[in-house]
Amino acid sequence: MIYPKIALAQSIIEILSAKGIVNIIISPGSRNAPLTIGFAQNPNFTCYSIADERCAAFFALGIAQQTQKPTAIVCTSGSALLNYYPAFAEAFYSQIPLIVISADRPQSKIDIGDGQTIRQENVFSNHSVFNANLTEEASEENDLKINLAIETAILKKGPVHINAPFEEPLYETTEELSVQPIITNPESEVFPQTIENSDDVVSIWNTAKQKLILVGVNEANAIDKEVIENLASDPSIVVLTETTSNLHHPSFINSIDTLITPFDDFDFKKFNPEVLITFGGMVVSKRIKGFLRKYKPEQHWHIDTLRAYDTFGALTKHFEMQPNDFFKNLLSKTSFVKSNYFKNVDAVYQTRLERRKEYLSKIEFSDFKVFEKVIESLPKNSLLQISNSSAIRYAQLIDIDSSIEVFCNRGTSGIDGSTSTAIGAAVGNKKQTVFVTGDISFLYDSNALWNSYIPKNFKIILINNGGGGIFRILPGHQEKPVFNTYFETSHNLTAEHLAKMYSFNYYTAKDNESLESGIQSLYSSDDLPAILEVFTPTFENDQILKQYFKYLY
Repeated sequence: MIYPKIALAQSIIEILSAKGIVNIIISPGSRNAPLTIGFAQNPNFTCYSIADERCAAFFALGIAQQTQKPTAIVCTSGSALLNYYPAFAEAFYSQIPLIVISADRPQSKIDIGDGQTIRQENVFSNHSVFNANLTEEASEENDLKINLAIETAILKKGPVHINAPFEEPLYETTEELSVQPIITNPESEVFPQTIENSDDVVSIWNTAKQKLILVGVNEANAIDKEVIENLASDPSIVVLTETTSNLHHPSFINSIDTLITPFDDFDFKKFNPEVLITFGGMVVSKRIKGFLRKYKPEQHWHIDTLRAYDTFGALTKHFEMQPNDFFKNLLSKTSFVKSNYFKNVDAVYQTRLERRKEYLSKIEFSDFKVFEKVIESLPKNSLLQISNSSAIRYAQLIDIDSSIEVFCNRGTSGIDGSTSTAIGAAVGNKKQTVFVTGDISFLYDSNALWNSYIPKNFKIILINNGGGGIFRILPGHQEKPVFNTYFETSHNLTAEHLAKMYSFNYYTAKDNESLESGIQSLYSSDDLPAILEVFTPTFENDQILKQYFKYLY
């Protein structure tokens, strides 16, 4: 086998191999040549070459999101490293393991005017779960730092940074290893399966007649069917699920804003829970966050093995457990309480759903109508990736088949790497992957298509309304030049030439009839990845959405 001659590079590569890290995303450069040579020549790794570091990091994020295993990204020195930061922050807030390995100049070359040199050590310190600042020579101390970085990424489900200084010559190779790095074997962390001080918890639960469970970003199949059925059968429980919760039951409310947007103060007070339980990641719905911040529950319990954000200013208990273990333990000790909480809320929700059905049957071609038709058309058992801003908000209003897993970068809620993440997810999970995105997010991350690994069955549905439609929905919208230029970012761009340049099949739609035929063409296309670009009216979309919430009253 061919190895880099630099011993420190050998140590990094051998330790990652021993730890079972498989996927390595490399961005071309010179200073990282020792790492590139070693990773690419080693059959234990699957290597990908992505030139744009920002895209590379989000691509890695998508792979790690699907495999639930750390993915490594490798770059050269200088500003290349800083392009990883958006994905690094997303990994931190979405609890996704990511290993950044940056090549650096030796310490003596920093801040003396040497080229392609910045202060790389601890550059991600605000969002890193571990920083391994290595010294130039291979050593036991360096080995331990590398081991600990990888272990921390796994245990704390987050991004780590390994900074490795290399001196020239960088391209020399050898057929013999010059190091035998230390490989540590820590014990895996075991979380409790029973609730601490359960008597108090059970007592509160058994006396509360209004219990609300709110589920954010969550893995599919993480909650047992028995638990789901128990929660759905309890008359004192209402379960609110976000699109990204991947949790389904006919009794669960999966369009939160459809339920609560028409509420007035009287309705909110009736809906106000005594006990709120949350689990999963970030919540999209601003309305539910606003409600719970104003009408604080007496008890707010958050279940997560690592973190508990006090999102509503009402957190009373953090259970450091797996949510499924928590509910199995709790429900085995509790009993149903006589209550009309679910019955009353469900009656309102079913009326809302009827009104939604009526409204969607009446409206003209628009973003809302397109999302209805697009989501209805999704193949069963597929993987749905959604971009941020208006796309994820529209998706929250439409029922999605329970066989479809849904993902969105909600850690930082940025538009910057949605396409790259979706492509990485398509590589990391062999299911049919469909990416639904808005035009600004797509154009912002257009370098994502500069990627040689895009599966042929990868589909993009691009909804182009000529600007950042989200800003028309938010308060403060005024039809003035400042708004159009600096907020909405109005444009006349399309994906047609990008599709041609990157060898995508390309289809368009501009009304209901062409949308239907475009969807059929999109899914029957299997020789190349494909884009369906749907052109919707810029000025009508926000009014149609706003009228929807009024129609629900």
